Amino acid sequence: MLRLLAGAAMISFAPVFVRLVDVLPTASAFYRTLIGGLMLCVYVQLRREKLWGGPAVLFPLLTAGAFFALDLWAWHQSIWFVGPGLSTLLANFQVFFMALAGVFLLREPARPILWIAIPLALFGLGLIVGVDFAGLDADYRLGLAYGLLTAVAYAGYLLSLRRARMAGSAASVAGDLAVASLVSAALLLLVAWLEGTALDVPTLSDWAILSGYALVAQVLGWILITGSLSRVRASTVGLLLLLQPTLAFVWDVLFFAREFGARETAGAALSLLAIYLGSRPASRRPAQPAG
Repeated sequence: MLRLLAGAAMISFAPVFVRLVDVLPTASAFYRTLIGGLMLCVYVQLRREKLWGGPAVLFPLLTAGAFFALDLWAWHQSIWFVGPGLSTLLANFQVFFMALAGVFLLREPARPILWIAIPLALFGLGLIVGVDFAGLDADYRLGLAYGLLTAVAYAGYLLSLRRARMAGSAASVAGDLAVASLVSAALLLLVAWLEGTALDVPTLSDWAILSGYALVAQVLGWILITGSLSRVRASTVGLLLLLQPTLAFVWDVLFFAREFGARETAGAALSLLAIYLGSRPASRRPAQPAG
Protein backbone atom coordinates (compact mmCIF):
# COMPACT_ATOMS: atom_id res chain seq x y z
CA MET A 1 0.00 0.00 0.00
CA LEU A 2 2.86 2.37 0.76
CA ARG A 3 4.41 1.71 -2.66
CA LEU A 4 1.04 2.27 -4.32
CA LEU A 5 0.57 5.57 -2.48
CA ALA A 6 4.13 6.61 -3.34
CA GLY A 7 3.51 5.88 -7.01
CA ALA A 8 0.25 7.84 -7.01
CA ALA A 9 1.99 10.76 -5.31
CA MET A 10 4.77 10.70 -7.91
CA ILE A 11 2.48 10.80 -10.92
CA SER A 12 0.47 13.62 -9.30
CA PHE A 13 3.47 15.86 -10.06
CA ALA A 14 3.25 15.16 -13.81
CA PRO A 15 1.17 18.27 -14.70
CA VAL A 16 3.42 20.40 -12.49
CA PHE A 17 6.43 19.41 -14.61
CA VAL A 18 4.46 20.32 -17.75
CA ARG A 19 3.71 23.81 -16.45
CA LEU A 20 7.23 24.44 -15.15
CA VAL A 21 9.18 23.48 -18.27
CA ASP A 22 9.65 26.21 -20.87
CA VAL A 23 8.65 24.20 -23.95
CA LEU A 24 5.35 23.86 -25.80
CA PRO A 25 2.85 21.15 -24.74
CA THR A 26 3.49 18.84 -27.69
CA ALA A 27 7.23 19.08 -27.15
CA SER A 28 7.00 18.15 -23.47
CA ALA A 29 4.76 15.19 -24.35
CA PHE A 30 7.31 14.04 -26.95
CA TYR A 31 10.23 14.24 -24.55
CA ARG A 32 8.31 12.47 -21.77
CA THR A 33 7.62 9.47 -24.00
CA LEU A 34 11.06 9.44 -25.64
CA ILE A 35 13.13 9.79 -22.47
CA GLY A 36 10.74 7.65 -20.44
CA GLY A 37 10.66 4.94 -23.12
CA LEU A 38 14.46 4.78 -23.23
CA MET A 39 14.62 4.63 -19.42
CA LEU A 40 12.11 1.77 -19.45
CA CYS A 41 14.26 -0.07 -22.00
CA VAL A 42 17.24 0.24 -19.67
CA TYR A 43 15.11 -0.94 -16.73
CA VAL A 44 13.95 -4.01 -18.67
CA GLN A 45 17.50 -4.87 -19.70
CA LEU A 46 18.81 -4.51 -16.13
CA ARG A 47 16.13 -6.93 -14.94
CA ARG A 48 16.98 -9.30 -17.82
CA GLU A 49 13.38 -9.27 -18.99
CA LYS A 50 12.12 -9.45 -22.55
CA LEU A 51 11.47 -6.14 -24.29
CA TRP A 52 9.57 -7.47 -27.30
CA GLY A 53 6.46 -9.57 -26.76
CA GLY A 54 6.28 -11.12 -30.23
CA PRO A 55 4.30 -10.55 -33.47
CA ALA A 56 0.94 -11.19 -31.77
CA VAL A 57 1.25 -7.97 -29.77
CA LEU A 58 2.43 -5.74 -32.62
CA PHE A 59 -0.98 -4.29 -33.50
CA PRO A 60 -2.17 -3.87 -29.88
CA LEU A 61 1.05 -2.05 -28.94
CA LEU A 62 0.91 0.16 -32.02
CA THR A 63 -2.68 1.01 -31.08
CA ALA A 64 -1.66 1.63 -27.46
CA GLY A 65 1.12 3.95 -28.60
CA ALA A 66 -1.29 5.89 -30.82
CA PHE A 67 -3.84 6.28 -28.03
CA PHE A 68 -1.13 7.31 -25.54
CA ALA A 69 0.20 9.92 -27.96
CA LEU A 70 -3.32 11.37 -28.28
CA ASP A 71 -3.76 11.13 -24.51
CA LEU A 72 -0.62 13.11 -23.70
CA TRP A 73 -1.11 15.59 -26.52
CA ALA A 74 -4.64 16.45 -25.34
CA TRP A 75 -3.73 16.38 -21.64
CA HIS A 76 -0.77 18.73 -22.04
CA GLN A 77 -3.01 21.18 -23.93
CA SER A 78 -5.62 20.91 -21.16
CA ILE A 79 -3.01 21.58 -18.46
CA TRP A 80 -2.14 24.90 -20.07
CA PHE A 81 -5.77 25.98 -20.50
CA VAL A 82 -7.40 24.89 -17.22
CA GLY A 83 -4.48 24.11 -14.91
CA PRO A 84 -2.92 20.93 -13.48
CA GLY A 85 -5.69 20.14 -11.00
CA LEU A 86 -8.77 20.22 -13.22
CA SER A 87 -6.98 18.66 -16.20
CA THR A 88 -5.91 15.69 -14.06
CA LEU A 89 -9.40 15.30 -12.62
CA LEU A 90 -10.85 15.24 -16.14
CA ALA A 91 -8.25 12.70 -17.25
CA ASN A 92 -9.37 10.40 -14.44
CA PHE A 93 -12.83 10.34 -15.99
CA GLN A 94 -11.30 7.53 -18.07
CA VAL A 95 -12.80 5.10 -15.55
CA PHE A 96 -16.24 5.90 -16.97
CA PHE A 97 -15.16 5.46 -20.58
CA MET A 98 -13.45 2.19 -19.62
CA ALA A 99 -16.67 1.00 -17.98
CA LEU A 100 -18.79 2.06 -20.96
CA ALA A 101 -16.41 0.31 -23.35
CA GLY A 102 -16.69 -2.80 -21.22
CA VAL A 103 -20.49 -2.71 -21.44
CA PHE A 104 -20.94 -1.79 -25.11
CA LEU A 105 -17.81 -3.22 -26.77
CA LEU A 106 -16.78 -6.15 -24.58
CA ARG A 107 -20.32 -7.15 -23.58
CA GLU A 108 -19.50 -7.07 -19.87
CA PRO A 109 -22.43 -6.84 -17.42
CA ALA A 110 -23.40 -3.26 -16.60
CA ARG A 111 -22.97 -2.25 -12.96
CA PRO A 112 -25.86 -0.14 -11.62
CA ILE A 113 -23.46 2.08 -9.66
CA LEU A 114 -22.06 3.33 -12.97
CA TRP A 115 -25.32 5.12 -13.81
CA ILE A 116 -25.04 6.96 -10.50
CA ALA A 117 -21.34 7.73 -10.72
CA ILE A 118 -21.36 9.32 -14.20
CA PRO A 119 -24.00 12.02 -13.53
CA LEU A 120 -22.46 12.61 -10.09
CA ALA A 121 -19.08 13.27 -11.74
CA LEU A 122 -20.64 15.63 -14.28
CA PHE A 123 -22.48 17.50 -11.50
CA GLY A 124 -19.20 17.85 -9.59
CA LEU A 125 -17.50 19.14 -12.73
CA GLY A 126 -20.31 21.67 -13.15
CA LEU A 127 -19.70 22.97 -9.63
CA ILE A 128 -15.99 23.39 -10.35
CA VAL A 129 -16.36 25.31 -13.62
CA GLY A 130 -19.58 27.14 -12.73
CA VAL A 131 -23.10 26.74 -14.02
CA ASP A 132 -22.66 29.39 -16.72
CA PHE A 133 -20.66 27.27 -19.16
CA ALA A 134 -21.38 29.65 -22.05
CA GLY A 135 -19.88 32.47 -20.01
CA LEU A 136 -16.49 30.77 -19.81
CA ASP A 137 -13.84 32.07 -22.17
CA ALA A 138 -13.08 30.07 -25.29
CA ASP A 139 -9.69 28.84 -24.06
CA TYR A 140 -11.18 27.47 -20.83
CA ARG A 141 -13.92 25.62 -22.72
CA LEU A 142 -11.28 24.26 -25.08
CA GLY A 143 -9.26 23.07 -22.09
CA LEU A 144 -12.28 21.19 -20.75
CA ALA A 145 -12.77 19.53 -24.14
CA TYR A 146 -9.10 18.54 -24.24
CA GLY A 147 -9.42 17.08 -20.74
CA LEU A 148 -12.36 14.89 -21.73
CA LEU A 149 -10.54 13.84 -24.92
CA THR A 150 -7.66 12.82 -22.66
CA ALA A 151 -9.99 10.55 -20.71
CA VAL A 152 -11.27 8.89 -23.91
CA ALA A 153 -7.75 8.39 -25.29
CA TYR A 154 -6.44 7.08 -21.98
CA ALA A 155 -9.23 4.50 -21.84
CA GLY A 156 -8.25 3.40 -25.36
CA TYR A 157 -4.63 3.13 -24.23
CA LEU A 158 -5.49 0.92 -21.27
CA LEU A 159 -7.78 -1.28 -23.36
CA SER A 160 -5.03 -1.70 -25.96
CA LEU A 161 -2.46 -2.65 -23.32
CA ARG A 162 -4.98 -5.10 -21.89
CA ARG A 163 -5.39 -6.64 -25.33
CA ALA A 164 -1.60 -6.97 -25.68
CA ARG A 165 -1.36 -8.83 -22.37
CA MET A 166 -4.30 -11.07 -23.28
CA ALA A 167 -2.66 -11.87 -26.62
CA GLY A 168 0.10 -13.64 -24.69
CA SER A 169 2.87 -11.04 -24.73
CA ALA A 170 6.19 -12.64 -23.90
CA ALA A 171 7.51 -9.35 -22.58
CA SER A 172 7.11 -7.93 -19.10
CA VAL A 173 4.63 -5.15 -18.41
CA ALA A 174 7.57 -2.72 -18.39
CA GLY A 175 8.62 -4.04 -21.79
CA ASP A 176 5.18 -3.44 -23.27
CA LEU A 177 5.12 0.05 -21.71
CA ALA A 178 8.55 0.80 -23.19
CA VAL A 179 7.48 -0.20 -26.71
CA ALA A 180 4.20 1.74 -26.44
CA SER A 181 6.11 4.79 -25.14
CA LEU A 182 8.54 4.79 -28.06
CA VAL A 183 5.67 4.39 -30.55
CA SER A 184 4.03 7.39 -28.88
CA ALA A 185 7.26 9.38 -29.14
CA ALA A 186 7.46 8.69 -32.90
CA LEU A 187 3.84 9.79 -33.42
CA LEU A 188 4.28 12.91 -31.27
CA LEU A 189 7.35 13.79 -33.32
CA LEU A 190 5.14 13.61 -36.42
CA VAL A 191 2.46 15.75 -34.73
CA ALA A 192 5.09 18.34 -33.77
CA TRP A 193 6.25 18.49 -37.39
CA LEU A 194 2.66 18.89 -38.66
CA GLU A 195 1.96 21.61 -36.09
CA GLY A 196 5.24 23.36 -36.75
CA THR A 197 6.06 22.99 -33.04
CA ALA A 198 9.71 23.60 -32.23
CA LEU A 199 11.37 20.89 -30.17
CA ASP A 200 14.19 23.12 -28.98
CA VAL A 201 14.89 22.92 -25.24
CA PRO A 202 16.25 26.34 -24.27
CA THR A 203 18.22 25.62 -21.06
CA LEU A 204 19.89 22.87 -19.09
CA SER A 205 17.30 23.53 -16.39
CA ASP A 206 14.54 22.65 -18.85
CA TRP A 207 16.38 19.46 -19.82
CA ALA A 208 16.58 18.58 -16.12
CA ILE A 209 12.83 19.18 -15.69
CA LEU A 210 12.00 17.05 -18.74
CA SER A 211 14.27 14.25 -17.54
CA GLY A 212 12.73 14.44 -14.07
CA TYR A 213 9.26 14.39 -15.62
CA ALA A 214 10.03 11.22 -17.58
CA LEU A 215 11.72 9.53 -14.62
CA VAL A 216 9.02 10.36 -12.07
CA ALA A 217 5.84 10.12 -14.19
CA GLN A 218 6.72 7.59 -16.88
CA VAL A 219 9.06 5.22 -15.03
CA LEU A 220 9.25 5.27 -11.22
CA GLY A 221 5.61 6.10 -10.53
CA TRP A 222 4.29 3.42 -12.85
CA ILE A 223 6.79 0.80 -11.69
CA LEU A 224 5.69 1.37 -8.09
CA ILE A 225 2.01 1.24 -9.04
CA THR A 226 2.26 -1.77 -11.34
CA GLY A 227 4.34 -3.72 -8.84
CA SER A 228 1.82 -3.05 -6.07
CA LEU A 229 -1.49 -3.84 -7.77
CA SER A 230 -1.36 -7.59 -7.19
CA ARG A 231 -0.59 -7.08 -3.49
CA VAL A 232 -3.44 -4.73 -2.62
CA ARG A 233 -7.12 -5.60 -2.49
CA ALA A 234 -8.83 -4.50 -5.70
CA SER A 235 -11.53 -2.68 -3.76
CA THR A 236 -8.82 -0.59 -2.09
CA VAL A 237 -6.83 0.28 -5.21
CA GLY A 238 -9.35 2.78 -6.60
CA LEU A 239 -9.54 4.63 -3.29
CA LEU A 240 -5.77 4.86 -2.86
CA LEU A 241 -5.20 6.04 -6.41
CA LEU A 242 -7.50 9.01 -5.78
CA LEU A 243 -4.42 10.47 -4.12
CA GLN A 244 -3.20 11.40 -7.63
CA PRO A 245 -5.96 13.84 -8.70
CA THR A 246 -6.32 15.06 -5.10
CA LEU A 247 -2.65 16.02 -4.87
CA ALA A 248 -2.74 17.47 -8.38
CA PHE A 249 -5.39 19.91 -7.15
CA VAL A 250 -3.28 20.70 -4.09
CA TRP A 251 -0.22 21.42 -6.24
CA ASP A 252 -2.35 23.61 -8.53
CA VAL A 253 -3.45 25.71 -5.55
CA LEU A 254 -0.03 25.86 -3.87
CA PHE A 255 2.24 26.32 -6.91
CA PHE A 256 0.02 28.15 -9.39
CA ALA A 257 -2.34 30.10 -7.09
CA ARG A 258 -5.51 28.53 -8.44
CA GLU A 259 -8.59 30.20 -6.96
CA PHE A 260 -10.56 27.61 -5.04
CA GLY A 261 -13.64 28.30 -2.94
CA ALA A 262 -16.31 26.24 -1.19
CA ARG A 263 -18.21 25.53 -4.43
CA GLU A 264 -15.13 24.29 -6.25
CA THR A 265 -14.10 22.20 -3.22
CA ALA A 266 -17.53 20.54 -3.13
CA GLY A 267 -17.38 19.88 -6.87
CA ALA A 268 -13.93 18.30 -6.65
CA ALA A 269 -15.05 16.12 -3.73
CA LEU A 270 -18.14 14.91 -5.63
CA SER A 271 -16.09 14.18 -8.76
CA LEU A 272 -13.51 12.24 -6.75
CA LEU A 273 -16.28 10.25 -5.07
CA ALA A 274 -17.80 9.49 -8.47
CA ILE A 275 -14.42 8.39 -9.87
CA TYR A 276 -13.96 6.08 -6.91
CA LEU A 277 -17.41 4.57 -7.34
CA GLY A 278 -16.82 4.12 -11.06
CA SER A 279 -13.37 2.57 -10.56
CA ARG A 280 -14.48 -0.08 -8.07
CA PRO A 281 -14.28 -3.34 -10.02
CA ALA A 282 -16.93 -5.98 -9.89
CA SER A 283 -14.11 -8.54 -9.99
CA ARG A 284 -10.58 -8.30 -8.66
CA ARG A 285 -9.35 -6.44 -11.75
CA PRO A 286 -7.69 -3.27 -10.36
CA ALA A 287 -8.39 0.24 -11.53
CA GLN A 288 -5.77 2.36 -13.28
CA PRO A 289 -4.92 6.03 -12.81
CA ALA A 290 -4.22 8.63 -15.49
CA GLY A 291 -0.97 10.64 -15.95
